[in-house]
Amino acid sequence: MPEAETDGGARFVTGSILRHVVVMSGTGSVGLMAIFAVDLLSLFYVSKLGDPALTAAVGFASIVQFFAIAINIGLMIAAGALVSRAIGRGDTAGARRIATSVNVHVFVVSGLLVLALLAVLDPLLRAIGAEGHTLEVAKRYLWISLPSNLLLGPGMLATGLLRAVGAARDAMSVTLGGAIVTVFLDPALIFGLGLGVDGAAIAVCVARLTFVVIGTRALQHHRLLERPCLPAILGDLPEVTRIALPAVLTNLAPSVASAFIAHALSGFGPEAIAGNVVIDRLAPVAFCGLFAMSGSIGPILGQNWGAGRFDRMRGVLIQGALVTALYIVLVWLVLALARGPLARAFELTGVAADLFGFFCLVAGPVWFFNGLLFLSNASFNNLGFPFVSTGLNWGRATLGTMPPAWLGAATYGPKGVIAGTGLGSVAFGLVALVLAFRTVRTLERGNRPEPTPEPEVQEAARHDTGASAPAPSSGMPM
Repeated sequence: MPEAETDGGARFVTGSILRHVVVMSGTGSVGLMAIFAVDLLSLFYVSKLGDPALTAAVGFASIVQFFAIAINIGLMIAAGALVSRAIGRGDTAGARRIATSVNVHVFVVSGLLVLALLAVLDPLLRAIGAEGHTLEVAKRYLWISLPSNLLLGPGMLATGLLRAVGAARDAMSVTLGGAIVTVFLDPALIFGLGLGVDGAAIAVCVARLTFVVIGTRALQHHRLLERPCLPAILGDLPEVTRIALPAVLTNLAPSVASAFIAHALSGFGPEAIAGNVVIDRLAPVAFCGLFAMSGSIGPILGQNWGAGRFDRMRGVLIQGALVTALYIVLVWLVLALARGPLARAFELTGVAADLFGFFCLVAGPVWFFNGLLFLSNASFNNLGFPFVSTGLNWGRATLGTMPPAWLGAATYGPKGVIAGTGLGSVAFGLVALVLAFRTVRTLERGNRPEPTPEPEVQEAARHDTGASAPAPSSGMPM
């Protein structure tokens, strides 16, 4: 399947919707699975060092990393939404200008974020339950790996921009390239050079450098970069911020929920923490298809919105929910059958093994509704309603996580924490999907949540020759 050049037009406004969803999600899954699998493999290597405190330290460090990643995702979402809409309208020059501007925005924000997180590293790690030797190892890991967020931000942005123009395989190659490097580098540094957890942190930095190198070359190939222009960078900032800000807020919600769950489980001892760390690393590998789909259907929705194809937009949501259900059934079966061998592979015993096994048995239904939420988030972000996604995600991270986790912990111990958070996912997943369909219907009827059209819509109305949907003001994913 040939990759789309930026000048090649909108590829998602015609053809099989199911094929577009499957191809974009499938290629995205390969790249994401490579990233998450290597991350899981790194944890596997660390677990073989024989010190549960090291496994817990990597888990706490990952929670802090999630805060940085959430902000990177917000900017990636804004760029992908704006570029895909521009492509859908046939405005390739505008797409190129926005892509270049957001690259500069991401680099600046990534640097500021590194400085902010390093300044509060000790109290932040203590707040989520790290202490003693675990705290010191987690801090050292982050002092090595966190500065590489300057590379991760642009690397993640490249994948979002490539998906926005339909270059699914090139987007996959960015993450796959970094993953391949890490597969060989991780064991060499951790065991070969005897660097332990420090070696794992160094491997993270090298992988992120690989992302940037491959991603930049792919963006140049698709003519998505031009010489930066300060007036354009500043001029695009308000529109990027309009989508990125709620997207960042939305993506911070799961990070807050993860931090709360880690804190709740820390009261049950190191074994519970170790079990939760493996769950946190395994879940993205097992369910990477859901993450990939939420990022992949955004450009499909964006291009069809730009072309005024509301029938196809509804079709994307329907086909996305169907693919989610089929994917979950397969993954759930594998997890349920493999829970014992997986627990033994990661040296999980006692409470840790029980908690991990329980997760494998209940993960299917819970992650189906998580998948519906991810799917809906993508529609809100790319169709102009990011604050709906923000509200839903924070609702799940607070009302859907904290009270049921507290109640579950008090009633059933560590398993109750997992079960309680799962119930919250069910409720918010259903509500999100209903609102996603209502969003498409609102756009089709021409109803705006604000009386004044967005500047982007006014510009499109002046220059577009085809039917273009009126844009309400705001939208985002997990």
